[in-house]
Amino acid sequence: MYQNMEECMKDLEKNGHLIRIKEEVDPHLEMAAIHLKVYEAGGPALLFENVKGSSYRAVSNLFGTVERSKFIFRKTWDPVQNIVALRNDPIQAMKHPFKNIGNGFSAIKALPQKKRGKGPVQSKEISISDLPLIQSWPNDGGAFITLPQVYSEDPEKPGIMNSNLGMYRVQLSGNDYEQDKEIGLHYQIHRGIGVHQAAATKKGEPLKVSIFVGGPPSHTLSAVMPLPEGLSEMTFAGLLAGRRFQYSYEDGYCISHDADFVITGEIHPEDTKPEGPFGDHLGYYSLTHEFPVMKVHKVYAKEKAILPFTVVGRPPQEDTSFGAIIHEITGDAVKQEIPGVKEVHAIDAAGVHPLLFAIGSERYTPFEEVKRPAELLTIANRILGTGQLSLAKFLFITAEQETPLDTHREVDFLTHILERIDLQRDLHFQTKTTIDTLDYSGEGLNSGSKVVIAAYGDKKRDLCTEVPEAFHQLEGFKHPRLVMPGVVAIEGPEFKDHDNASKEFNAMSDAIGDIPSCPMIVVCDGSEFLSENMSNFFWATFTRSNPSHDIHGINSTYQNKHWGCDSMIIDARIKPHHAPPLIPDPTVEKNIERFFVKGASLGELNVK
Repeated sequence: MYQNMEECMKDLEKNGHLIRIKEEVDPHLEMAAIHLKVYEAGGPALLFENVKGSSYRAVSNLFGTVERSKFIFRKTWDPVQNIVALRNDPIQAMKHPFKNIGNGFSAIKALPQKKRGKGPVQSKEISISDLPLIQSWPNDGGAFITLPQVYSEDPEKPGIMNSNLGMYRVQLSGNDYEQDKEIGLHYQIHRGIGVHQAAATKKGEPLKVSIFVGGPPSHTLSAVMPLPEGLSEMTFAGLLAGRRFQYSYEDGYCISHDADFVITGEIHPEDTKPEGPFGDHLGYYSLTHEFPVMKVHKVYAKEKAILPFTVVGRPPQEDTSFGAIIHEITGDAVKQEIPGVKEVHAIDAAGVHPLLFAIGSERYTPFEEVKRPAELLTIANRILGTGQLSLAKFLFITAEQETPLDTHREVDFLTHILERIDLQRDLHFQTKTTIDTLDYSGEGLNSGSKVVIAAYGDKKRDLCTEVPEAFHQLEGFKHPRLVMPGVVAIEGPEFKDHDNASKEFNAMSDAIGDIPSCPMIVVCDGSEFLSENMSNFFWATFTRSNPSHDIHGINSTYQNKHWGCDSMIIDARIKPHHAPPLIPDPTVEKNIERFFVKGASLGELNVK
């Protein structure tokens, strides 16, 4: 396997997976715009050899397809899957000890290796401003590192086996940061580094942090892996690389000997500054908020260093491929973690966190005349209390009966639920709870609501396959369109406030009456856009709504603190408190055409 990023680049190029861009490219918007265009076309990895303002190269789209990732890790893919599977289900190791003995030796051989002396990355000490300062979107607060490996140790139990390696974006410039002396780290307090910072604060000392950039691609992937208990990111990095993670310490900071760049520094919890905005994975900007400042100690670079980067935005993007890779490696981990779950699918088109589809089991009501969700509600609560799944706002859950279900067949799955749901009974809200920090549909930062939409039992209705006539007669609403069977999108007046919205939807309810064939109505700003394809429907509906505030109903009822309705209205209009969507700069889009003309580095690619 690869000893470093340079070896990976040469191998990818040799096998047709990489193109070198020799022309000078501006890191301000141009590199990101090129990446987005090539990723959308399913194109190769891109090695930018001439980055304006920097003597260092940069690579993007490294993990742009699952096929390319499997090629990169082709020699270690199967053993790593086996070891992760054993960690998820250790009973298998006891049942088949001789079969799995090799996996145990592989894990031991992958343990981090402490080295004497300095590593290759310490060949040169540089400044932050020497790096490629890449800005992806027009309104970003500055330049960011988007594929960092942020390393911290537990102050109570220092050492590499009690460390955390996470991927938290790093702002290098802009805002109030003192250039070359301060950078911003964006992370949540419940993440590994946040726990370490809390422990350091309790001891009254700053937290020492090292940021590794580059190195073998396995190290980048390790920083985003949701690993089973007892398998550290550093060991996983060694497993996937086929080579132990090599490190030493300098001035009390951990130094990766394999990285292309290392930034060291301290976080003082009382020192915060505005971080952002940043064009994020929901397709909107995450806005400016106070986050910890990292006081830069030293910055190192190896000879011929390469900085990997990605661009996030409205899905699908390269992080979509990351998710697919993680799913393939971890396999059925969710089944082991949550008993009764057959499948959980985070809908990428909706930005992953806002929307989950799940299949569970239903064994609580086998002898009841009317089948209804029961065990499913217990399972739903466990799903919404598990890791990253806890960030979800909408959870659609059902159980198989006679017919097998597949959450990845999204229209079929949603159809199955809408045909069976009793909306007077099967909506279950959680209010004033936590949601994704990057989601601005709620009441404030990290604050919003959730709804479980559970369905089980016999089919209750035939879904409409064209827009019911009643929608064409509505006053104040226009251009109703069918999204899929049972779902109608209709344009509403411009959103004013939630009280006014309630009045609008009460009037809609009175005018429409009973329409059992249409259990879901989406009120939006543009029904043509929302109904054009399922990707638009998932994105606009579930990123622009907060269940407790934006779900209304036809013939709604309220009984013993339980709210229900006959047809559900989701208000997916843009509200004043929402973050702005990501819109490319048209001038930059025009400027990068020079890279795709005949004779240019990307002239042979088939892109739009």
